[in-house]
Amino acid sequence: MGRLFGTDGVRGIANLELTPELAFKLGRAAAYLVMKQKGSKPLFLIGTDTRISKDMLSASLASGICSVGGDVIHLGVVPTPAVAYLARKCPVDAGVVISASHNSYEYNGIKFFSHEGLKFSDEIENRIESIILAERDEICSCTHADIGVIRTDGELIEQYIEHLCASISLDLKGMKILLDCANGAAYKIAPEVLRRLGADVIVINNKPDGMNINKDCGSTHIDDLCDSDMPEGIDCAMAFDGDADRIIMLDDTRDIIDGDKLLTIIGLHYMSEKRLNKNAIVATVMSNMGLDIMAQKNGVSLIKTKVGDRYVLEEMLKNGYSIGGEQSGHIIILDKNTTGDGILTGLVVLEIMKKLGRKLSLLGKSIEILPQVLYNARVNNIKKEFFEKDELITEQYIRVEKLLTGQGRVLIRPSGTEPLIRVMIEGRDLSFIKEQAEILGRLIEERMN
Repeated sequence: MGRLFGTDGVRGIANLELTPELAFKLGRAAAYLVMKQKGSKPLFLIGTDTRISKDMLSASLASGICSVGGDVIHLGVVPTPAVAYLARKCPVDAGVVISASHNSYEYNGIKFFSHEGLKFSDEIENRIESIILAERDEICSCTHADIGVIRTDGELIEQYIEHLCASISLDLKGMKILLDCANGAAYKIAPEVLRRLGADVIVINNKPDGMNINKDCGSTHIDDLCDSDMPEGIDCAMAFDGDADRIIMLDDTRDIIDGDKLLTIIGLHYMSEKRLNKNAIVATVMSNMGLDIMAQKNGVSLIKTKVGDRYVLEEMLKNGYSIGGEQSGHIIILDKNTTGDGILTGLVVLEIMKKLGRKLSLLGKSIEILPQVLYNARVNNIKKEFFEKDELITEQYIRVEKLLTGQGRVLIRPSGTEPLIRVMIEGRDLSFIKEQAEILGRLIEERMN
């Protein structure tokens, strides 16, 4: 797998790249470091999404934690933000999520959260990695009464549900919402929360079988939802990804409300209520140029980071910003949670709709999205970081930039979670940017393979 940790934990094909042996070692090293820092027995939360490999990997991870004396509370299937929230609110030392988020079912991943609800720092991840890759194991195994134990606690999940219900100031009576749960971690909790708040809820893709997570459904396949037969009279649709830290919505006219539109709707509302710290929104370099235009028009400071929610959050924490996120629908509302939370984001948007008495289609008009094309060039995972050194790729990149003549942009970046180099081109002529993205993407595939 090369370096174990990517931008969102350790990820790979389950039982091939992400093996039970590796999960055991990750749990063992993490518990050892937390115990050294704490000076006593650590307590970990573990949550999973619905993938078939969840039981295998969670059992191995928990065993690794227990082998050095740590205890485990297994939450079962829960959204990633539930683990982040509960790690911060409960008397535990760390949380772990077993999920590959938006990836297909054969993948899985392991990501750690501190007791502050923040992803482990690069420093701690590097320390875990060095322990695992070292020739000599510095960790001593426990025996007798010092061995850790595993238990379940259903009441903790109820705490997260109550947190979501309390996150908005009014009920949702009179609203009709379609939920696409991606056959993932939101399949029980999302409908429960919206029904408690009084919404009329229609739920699809809520029958996980371990292999249908994200399969032609959810936020990563929003076009499929657009093309489907939608129930009459719905106010909007909410589509989550596999671990429910992302959301993409459809408005009442079936237009897509992506992360850039969500940031606009929430950010401008927070600004109107004087809750937008420093009148700033944090986004990434992948955000649409329409977000820049919106920000300039409304007096909003737009701060850009590298792609990855961890970089968005780092910038928010460093400078005290309240709203940030990614075009993919990973939205962080820092006064409510320390990570992206699809259900929470959806609730905040529904609250804004009801407070203002406006349809989502009207709110979405606050930003004009410029045409944007993404080509995922599949490449050798080992070589994907070296595309910048290739002269032919560089020449083609410069050529396309010149052709756009200041009316668009080109962005090339390696994926932090998959063997892909993503080519994003933005401009006003959709057919032109599609053609150029394909030419550049195919060149990258040819040169990097």
